[in-house]
Amino acid sequence: MRVVTLASEDDFEGWRDAARGLAQAGVLASEILWQVGDTPVDLFADEAVLPPAAPRPLKVPRAFLDLAQSAILHSDPERFALLYALLAGDPHRVADAADPLVRRLEGMAREVRRDIHKMRAFVRFREVEDAQPFPGTGEPNTRYVAWFEPIHHIVRANARFFVERFTSMRWSILTPELSLHWDTETLSEGPGATAADAPGEDPVEDIWKTYYASIFNPARLKTGAMLKEMPRKYWKNMPETALVKELVATARQRETAMVATQPRPGGNVEHAWDALREEAAHCTRCDLYRHATQTVFGEGPADARMMIVGEQPGDQEDLAGHPFVGPAGEVFDRAMAQAGIDRASVYVTNAVKHFKFEPRGKRRIHSKPDAGEIQACRWWYEQERLLVRPELTIALGATAARQILGKTVTIGAVRGRALDLPDGGRGWVTVHPSYLLRLPDRAKAEDEFAAFVEDLKGAAKALA
Repeated sequence: MRVVTLASEDDFEGWRDAARGLAQAGVLASEILWQVGDTPVDLFADEAVLPPAAPRPLKVPRAFLDLAQSAILHSDPERFALLYALLAGDPHRVADAADPLVRRLEGMAREVRRDIHKMRAFVRFREVEDAQPFPGTGEPNTRYVAWFEPIHHIVRANARFFVERFTSMRWSILTPELSLHWDTETLSEGPGATAADAPGEDPVEDIWKTYYASIFNPARLKTGAMLKEMPRKYWKNMPETALVKELVATARQRETAMVATQPRPGGNVEHAWDALREEAAHCTRCDLYRHATQTVFGEGPADARMMIVGEQPGDQEDLAGHPFVGPAGEVFDRAMAQAGIDRASVYVTNAVKHFKFEPRGKRRIHSKPDAGEIQACRWWYEQERLLVRPELTIALGATAARQILGKTVTIGAVRGRALDLPDGGRGWVTVHPSYLLRLPDRAKAEDEFAAFVEDLKGAAKALA
């Protein structure tokens, strides 16, 4: 019996290096004992061997590595041995969906991916303010702390997601196994914690509860599906779940009242907008709020069939607090009119809600948002879509296209045709009006403007 000691429960690199050497040495799966950290060592086991001077070739398909990286995060203590058995046998069996070993490992990988999704969906940060101000600024020294209990070893695997989504926040995520700490520059790890180490409610939760209650639609309630997506084990860490019991209990009465009274459009949604706008006005999800005048939120009918997403507010939008009111807004309005689209009938917003700029003397020159800032603002965009539920969303420019599609694309590759969006709606991509303003050649600018108008017409036709 040979023993392999891994550094941690999610030590994929350590497992991969040891497994490669053992497989090349021809060691059988039944001859290996896999253990983690300080687990007591088998006194009768030998140290793991290194590959021989002339090891046998070992070719591993990419699909096996992808499977191993997910399955190794599972909490099943047999996962290391099962993966090694597949590697040492024939890793190309990974393509055989009917193979019992492959099916078991695929099941583990699915459970891990589900747990990763649950963590991203159900982590709720609570604000904690230290007594001493932030060094060098005099501003409140605020940190956001969350408690989460994962089923599998997915905390480190999820760290990058939270760093990119909450780049400008100082936060900590506490779990029983380990803790993550981000200070806006460095990610560090700490020992595991308990639920008692996490803070209780904070003032922002009242706004969130108001918003959640406002968007709750009793006519769409499916309790079974809700519990499957949001299991009860996560409820105690989520402020909105304190409302669920009452909302579910009164859903039938509220649905009956909605039908009987036939409320005017906007009643319930209007309260949701008020709560969402109030929360967005104090957004600190990225550093752009530090220099911008204000949050510039979307505007338009809450029941609009079409949503139009730009890049970010410009100088005049930042000062006025309304989207598309500057030079690019004038081009946009003119193109919309020529395309036969009434701006008052569409919901207009931006992928990023704060103005990013570089000061040059007395002027503020537009600066393109980076990936972290786009991701930080994605939450607001998603909430807007939940309320408006547009049938078609038009992205103006690459930043907006990245926001609605969830990935970087080339405008020329996707321009002017209907696209499927990740949330099930339809999208349409074209250029941003500011692009037309930057063209030095007047004839070229007129041609591009005409093409822009045709794109808008095509979108309107697709919607019709």
